[in-house]
Amino acid sequence: MEKSPIKIKSKGIIEYMEKLKPEIDEIIEKYIPKQATEEWLEFTFGKPRYTYNQAAAQKAVIEPIWDFLERGGKRWRPILFLLIAEVVGGDKEKLKDFVIIPEIIHNGTIIIDDIEDQGELRRGRPCLHKIFGVDIAINAGNIMYFLPLLSLIKNKDKFEPEILNRVYEIYIQEMVNLSFGQGTDIYWHKGEINEIDEKEYLQMCAFKTGCLARMTAKIAVILSGGDDELVEKLGRVTEAIGVGFQIQDDILDIKLQGEEREKFGKIFGNDIKEGKRTLMVIHTLEKANEQDKKRLVEILDIHADNNDLKREAIEIINKYDSVNYAKKIASQIIEESWLEASKLLTDSPAKNRLKEFVYYLIERKV
Repeated sequence: MEKSPIKIKSKGIIEYMEKLKPEIDEIIEKYIPKQATEEWLEFTFGKPRYTYNQAAAQKAVIEPIWDFLERGGKRWRPILFLLIAEVVGGDKEKLKDFVIIPEIIHNGTIIIDDIEDQGELRRGRPCLHKIFGVDIAINAGNIMYFLPLLSLIKNKDKFEPEILNRVYEIYIQEMVNLSFGQGTDIYWHKGEINEIDEKEYLQMCAFKTGCLARMTAKIAVILSGGDDELVEKLGRVTEAIGVGFQIQDDILDIKLQGEEREKFGKIFGNDIKEGKRTLMVIHTLEKANEQDKKRLVEILDIHADNNDLKREAIEIINKYDSVNYAKKIASQIIEESWLEASKLLTDSPAKNRLKEFVYYLIERKV
């Protein structure tokens, strides 16, 4: 049985990701250009029955979307798509347009999530609804759920109808799952419930964060001609990547300070402010004495925007070693899923790079 290393050298995979990001942005711009031309309007929406308002397209769709996309982001989901396609023998040139599917959806979910959480800062700048207004931000986020389908519509002649139907089914199912995961998270951080089982939390993550990674892998395998077993196994390992990524994101939210915090692009203790029931919080509430448990819940439920209160909550979490517990669970989930999927993949440089990528995401520092 293949044994996964405890640590992966991240320099190579970071360089690989940085190299691919400009190409990914070019593909995004092919479907969402920075200027709303008549040509793009017809490409995207079809010929008008009457007349399109080009200024509305520019100001209400293009500008808010690119304001958000140009803030950065790791683009790890489209990179995952290309890695999966390569490792299963897909034609990367034929498939590269589809990298926009997980990336555009992901950014749309963040825009909506920030509105739902009444967020202030995202990727080092005010949240989109703070700049353009809630109405424009909601509309921009919503259209980003559907715009990526254009990559399938415009390339439908390259694939058999049954292949495309499978992709559409996965797309729809995962979008439904994503909304349930987000709804669960919202319900919890409203303080409606405090007794949350760890498995319930992991299922929420599997839907809220894991489903886009799972969608990415499944679509990449299907369009590469992979069989059903490979679709499911790689779907499971990439779901685990999403769960591990979310856990690591939660850890970074309370650990990072100074310059690293600025790179992270969120205010200190944002999850504490939002009252999030992270894996660390769930573990603390399970292990804490009654006084600490009561105090942590109080701070979470008032959605404290006070750094002293945030630090008090973090001290309680650290008191019960909940950060290390969360790290251990994330690593365990990734390792078990990788070992299961690895058996189906032929040894190759592409497989090694995929493995390096998987471990980088849960060991990253920002």
